[in-house]
Amino acid sequence: MSAAGVALMLGGAGILLAASPAHAAEISYKTECIPPPISGLPPVQGTTKVQITAPAEAKVGDEVEVVWKFVEAASKNPDVLDLEKDTVKPTGTLKASGAQTANIAMDGPRTNPPIPKNSPMVLSDMKGKIKLTAAGEIKLTPDAYNINVSKPISTDTKCAPKETVQAAATIKVTEGGGGTTGGTTGGTTTSGGTTSGGTTTGGTTTGGTTTGGTTSGGTTGGGDGQTDFPGKEVTVTFECKSPGPASINSKVTINAKKNGGSYDLVVKTAKGVMNSPAALPAGALKPSMAVLLGGADKGTVPVTGPANPEPLEQGKPVDLSDMTGTYKPGASGKSTLSPGTLTIDVTLGGQKINIPCTVKGTATASLELDTSAQPGGASGGDSGSGAAGSSGGTSTSGGLAQTGAEDNGALRALSLVAGTVILLGGAVFTFTPWRRLRGTR
Repeated sequence: MSAAGVALMLGGAGILLAASPAHAAEISYKTECIPPPISGLPPVQGTTKVQITAPAEAKVGDEVEVVWKFVEAASKNPDVLDLEKDTVKPTGTLKASGAQTANIAMDGPRTNPPIPKNSPMVLSDMKGKIKLTAAGEIKLTPDAYNINVSKPISTDTKCAPKETVQAAATIKVTEGGGGTTGGTTGGTTTSGGTTSGGTTTGGTTTGGTTTGGTTSGGTTGGGDGQTDFPGKEVTVTFECKSPGPASINSKVTINAKKNGGSYDLVVKTAKGVMNSPAALPAGALKPSMAVLLGGADKGTVPVTGPANPEPLEQGKPVDLSDMTGTYKPGASGKSTLSPGTLTIDVTLGGQKINIPCTVKGTATASLELDTSAQPGGASGGDSGSGAAGSSGGTSTSGGLAQTGAEDNGALRALSLVAGTVILLGGAVFTFTPWRRLRGTR
């Protein structure tokens, strides 16, 4: 049906009468698009150009459809990642004012051609409906919108006007009941009230900060014939490098089992270390730690846990797997084992993000062992296993943590893993606030 035509359609639900000739107007406004704070990137400033199409005239009682067409988005697809076909979905809010006020929820299908890097964004048309309740002129003004990218994980970018936006279309509403007009798809509205425009899913919250003390303790391993040496639970505050949270508070227990002259270590963290920021496949998240040696012995012992065996649901608590490794003493005497740098590796799309979290202050020892030096043992060994000392040192594992925010290569690597950083959702693996843990396994 053309904008100037009038169609009579017979359907199962009754008769749909088209409104008077539609009116389309193009408008542009300054826009700020916010990538997830965890990405470390500044907001994107740009100009949004849209065309709003609505009936020029209608009657009280009509339900009319309005269409939001993106002429130009606020930014191009950055020079980071080619977007696949049908992975981008826009939602937004169109404000109605004048004789009737409402926030019209606008929704577009997830239909787009492949969008190469450094090329204009192609967003589908959004549609919504409004039930007309008052006579007079109703002005339609575009407002905030959200862009969701579904792959490799669901991510969102929020865009909002940075200046007063002019009305893009006007509907002249006259008294008298009428049939239902307009299309059959689109969002929903609340006449004379407000509804939220669009939804956001994933990757927009920043890691909160938590504080926690330490508990005293340490179990002495000794005694003839003893093989199992359980450690005490200690509370540790970790400070994480980007793209991790600023700080997390965790309880850690280090257990040991004597195996010849060495010890098999098992390091446990509390359940529910974090909430999953997005739906992640099995095998995407893997923990490791550098256990810090003290007392008679020196150095670190690397322990590693398996990746998540099951897919992770967005917003649901995540438990880190138990980490295991072997400690070969390098000195005789009483040696302590304390939590050291915790590293979380996230692998998506063949790319890997390394998130080191160093201990804030000095961690209390979880375990003390009466050790006997072994050839090739740990004493005086290097600390280059990806960990720093427990006094807040820096990681020596390399990767992103050693690069500054100005390092475009590092940011590019992050973007490749999680999706386009700026307009397309920007969700580098984004941790939601890490909460106080609920006890160990």
